[in-house]
Amino acid sequence: MASARLTPNAVAAVLAGGTNLRPVVQVVDLRRANGDRWRACVSDGLTSCSAMLAERLGDLPRSGVVRCGSIVQLDDYVLSDPSRRIVVVLNMTVLRAECAIIGNPTITSETVSSNQNHLRVEQFNGTRQYGLTAGNPNLTRPNGNVPVFQPSMAANTLNTPTRLSGQTPAFQPTAQPSYRPAPSYKNHGAIAKNEAPARIIPISTLNPYQGRWAIKGRVTAKGDIRRYHNAKGEGKVFSFDLLDSDGGEIRVTCFNALLDRFYEVVEVGKVYVWEITLDNGSSVDLCLDENSSIPSQRFNFRPISEVEDTANTAILDIIGVVISVSPCTTLQKKNGMETQKRVINLKDMSGRSVDVTIWGEFCNREGSQLQEIVECGGFPVLAVKTGRVNDFGGKSVGTISSSQLLIDPDIAEAHSLRQWFDSGGRDASTQSISTDVIPAASRNDIRMTIAQIKDEGLGMGDKPDWVTVKASIIFFKNENFCYTACPNKEGDRQCNKKVTKGTSGLWFCDKCNREFTECDYRYLLQLQIQDHSGTTWVTAFQESGQDLLGCSAQDLNRFKEEEDPRFAETMLQCLFQEYLLRLKIKEETYGDERRVKNTLVKVERFDPAGESKYLLDSISRSTTFY
Repeated sequence: MASARLTPNAVAAVLAGGTNLRPVVQVVDLRRANGDRWRACVSDGLTSCSAMLAERLGDLPRSGVVRCGSIVQLDDYVLSDPSRRIVVVLNMTVLRAECAIIGNPTITSETVSSNQNHLRVEQFNGTRQYGLTAGNPNLTRPNGNVPVFQPSMAANTLNTPTRLSGQTPAFQPTAQPSYRPAPSYKNHGAIAKNEAPARIIPISTLNPYQGRWAIKGRVTAKGDIRRYHNAKGEGKVFSFDLLDSDGGEIRVTCFNALLDRFYEVVEVGKVYVWEITLDNGSSVDLCLDENSSIPSQRFNFRPISEVEDTANTAILDIIGVVISVSPCTTLQKKNGMETQKRVINLKDMSGRSVDVTIWGEFCNREGSQLQEIVECGGFPVLAVKTGRVNDFGGKSVGTISSSQLLIDPDIAEAHSLRQWFDSGGRDASTQSISTDVIPAASRNDIRMTIAQIKDEGLGMGDKPDWVTVKASIIFFKNENFCYTACPNKEGDRQCNKKVTKGTSGLWFCDKCNREFTECDYRYLLQLQIQDHSGTTWVTAFQESGQDLLGCSAQDLNRFKEEEDPRFAETMLQCLFQEYLLRLKIKEETYGDERRVKNTLVKVERFDPAGESKYLLDSISRSTTFY
């Protein structure tokens, strides 16, 4: 029977800097470090050293394929910096899963003292001994025992190995390198920087124990510049995504000065060589050959029918045909900043449709393009990469900062959807997994009448209730329809607190503690709405007020002060018209009195065709077939 051997002096050769040896070693200790990372101790029969398995190899020890005593061949590895005492194993072949410990290996460790060239070695029987870091195999230990390195003792035989990869192992003993005492450096100046190019490794094998390295990847997405404000002051940031030839993906984030340096350099679709942690000494080199082995994008599409059973906040990729696109609306976030929103309805071959909510710049870029196509009678295919599932009132998918929207992408899934849709899928019946979908309009979570809002006592809980009513506006309070607001901005956020005019003629803000020559005007409308079940009062702020009246609060205030007839015309044109009104209902305290406040957050003009489709969809979802 053929025999295999541990590579003689493998540990010494690896720690000396050899990276292309493919040595055969034995795992003599193995334990979980953190997450799916495993620490090991590998031996050549005489000497052993610490090793760290890459995360991609975590299945081997977890499943028992690799265990204490396993014989493995290190196919790919790097040495960690700065001590260069830990071998990071990137890839390996298991030659034998189980074997008795061979020899009496010692463990090399960190240098005990920088003043004395000693290192500590610890035998597995628990006896601690010390030798010289020079590593001379002919030196004996202080107690006269056998030398630490002895080539003649490393030729240990094993049974025929079983390789997982099916390749025949090349068992070639590595010659013992000559070892000399480390040179003694004096303070004569700086040591020259290592100018050798960093080693390119796959994204999937990145780990915190590697030293000098680089990755080669294609930019698949590039985010917009975002500004932030925290206790340390204001800043700016942007991110981009990378994909390499092995399918590994990673996100890179640049702040402030690094944003100025790299934002214009990074182009979507180009291939670069990178360091993941970018600093002032980092370099980004464009690969002119474009590296065709790296794909332009990678998807893992899920059918819409599976989204229905997917957990809330889960991240996934979906693709479908765009059936409708809602108009863009402006909302105010909790931090006072404004953002934009659109709702897109998708259907696919699974017989389901879903709402995709897009936010921010997606509304002006891809959202506007999709709306234009749909309004012209087209039905584009939309691929959503990295969407987040939302289960509030049914299942929907929303964009996040790392999301990507691709319109009619040139991929097999898009071509298959297009063929299905054009050959009859257009007329195929689908069931929505989102609540109360109105095609050609935005999603309405719950539809109620005014009487139902009162009868069910909405707004009394800890969180506000959100409903949509179909109603007409029957009355405006036109005396105080707006207020004077602070125009001061901190970054992208405007103060908007109420300001008062002092005796000096300047506007003063209590919050900012500043005076201004001009103020802003913002809506604070009080209006009464009515449907077939009753009436109620509603408050409309800036965004919803402007959508309803069609002009800014500043212009309407000027019309009123100048007694311009356009003031009355603007108010009257909205009366006794039917709208779909999205309301936020919450109980609030005014002095000692508690009362429910209805706030108008969104307004849409009533569309008979859209309402008919909504009613038909409601009937189809509520009907039970036997």
